[in-house]
Amino acid sequence: MKQQPNENLKRSLGFTSALSIVIGTIIGSGIFFKQASVLDSAGSSALAILAWILGGITTLTSGLTIAEIGAQMPYTGGLYIYIENIYGRMAGFLAGWMQIIIYGPAIIASVSGFMSILMANFFGLSSNWRIPLAIGSVILIALMNLFENKISATFSVVTTLGKLIPIAAIIIFGLFWGNQNALSQTVTEVSQSTSNFGVAILATLFAYDGWILIANLGGEMKNPQKLLPKAIILGISTVLVIYTLITIGILRFLPANLIHHLGENAPAYMTAKAFGPLGGKIIAAGIIISMLGTLNGKVLTFPRIVFAMAKRKDIPFSKSLSYLSPQGKAPIAATVFVSALAFIMMLFFDPNRLSDLCVFSIYCFYILAFFGIFILRKQNNKRPFSTPLYPLVPIIAIAGGIFVAVCEIINDFHGVILFLGFIALGLPIFYLVKKYYNSKV
Repeated sequence: MKQQPNENLKRSLGFTSALSIVIGTIIGSGIFFKQASVLDSAGSSALAILAWILGGITTLTSGLTIAEIGAQMPYTGGLYIYIENIYGRMAGFLAGWMQIIIYGPAIIASVSGFMSILMANFFGLSSNWRIPLAIGSVILIALMNLFENKISATFSVVTTLGKLIPIAAIIIFGLFWGNQNALSQTVTEVSQSTSNFGVAILATLFAYDGWILIANLGGEMKNPQKLLPKAIILGISTVLVIYTLITIGILRFLPANLIHHLGENAPAYMTAKAFGPLGGKIIAAGIIISMLGTLNGKVLTFPRIVFAMAKRKDIPFSKSLSYLSPQGKAPIAATVFVSALAFIMMLFFDPNRLSDLCVFSIYCFYILAFFGIFILRKQNNKRPFSTPLYPLVPIIAIAGGIFVAVCEIINDFHGVILFLGFIALGLPIFYLVKKYYNSKV
C-alpha cells in the first residue's frame, strides 16, 4: 500500500473488544429516538419495519465492502487512509478533514443531545438542562479516554453487556405482552403526500452508523487483517437483528399515532408504561448506559483520525494534535479538539438535523471508498479478506450511498450546502498546510 502511517500506538485490542466497540458504537440513541421520525416518514408500521431492515442491509453491504479494503490497510485512520491510498493525498485529506471538522463532532453532539433528553426525563429536569447534561457527559467520557485505550475498551465491553437489559426487556415485553398489530398500523396524521420512504431509510442509517469507526483503531488491534472484517460483519449482522426486533416490539406495545405524538419522548413513556415507575427507571438507566457506550465509542475513535492526520503533518497545529500521553499513549490534544467542536455544534444545531447531515457527509466519502474496491481488485490479487458475492455487494453499497445523498439533498438542501461548504474549506487548508511544512524542510 502507498501509505503506512508511522504509529506509536499500542496493539492491545482483541476480538472481544473490537466486536464490543462495533456493537457498542452502533447501538445507542438512534434505535430509541429515531422510531418516531422513521414511522412518520414511512407512514405505516409495516413500511417502518421495512425501512429498518433495508437500512441494515445497506449498512451490511457497506461493511462487507469496507472489510475487504480495511483488511488491506490495517492502520490508524480508517477511511482517511483508505481514500488516500486509492485516490491520492488530496482526496484522503478531504476525507479526514470531513470527519474531524464535521462528521465526528456532529455525531458526538447528536448522540449526547439525544441522551440528554432521556437524562432530563430520568432526573425530572426541565429541557433547559439538556445542553449542560450533554456537555457534561462528553467531558466525562473524554476524560476517561485520556488514559490507556484498555480502559475505554473495557468500558465498551461493560456498556455493551449493559445494553442487553433494556434491549431484551423491550423486545420480550413488546412481542409477548403487546396487543397492537405491528404490521397494519398507519399514522393517520401523516398524509401520503408528505410521507417519504427514502427519508425513513435515511433516518435508520444514523442508528446503524458508527460501524466503520473500528477501522480508525486498525493500528491498535492485535491482528487487524483477520479481526477487522470479523468484527465489522458480525457486529452489523447482530445489530440488524436486534433493531428489527426492537422496532417490532415497540410497535406491538405502542399505537403508531401515539408514537407520532410522543416523538423523542417515546422511549421514556414506553418504559414507564411497560415496567411501572421503578422498572421504567431501571430500563431508562439501561438505555442511558447504552448511549454512554455509544458516546464512548465515538470519543475513542474520532481523535485517532486527528492523530493520524497530525502525525503526518496534514493539519494545522500538527505537533500539538499528535501528542500522546507518555504512559497510556492516548491522543490527549486530539480528544480535547474533537470534544470542543462537538460543544459548539450542540449550541447551534438540533440533534435530529445533525444526525441526518452527518450521515450525508460520511456517505459522500463512503461512495468513493466503495468504488475503490474495484480499483484495488485490479491492483492486487492477494487479499486477507474478500467481499462475498462480488461485485453485487459493492454495487448495492454504492446504490445505497447515492440514495442517501439524493434523499438528504432533497430533504435539507440548505443544510447540505452548509456542510459541503465546510468540506470545501478543507481545500485551501490543504494547500496552506502543505506550503507551510514544505517551507520548513
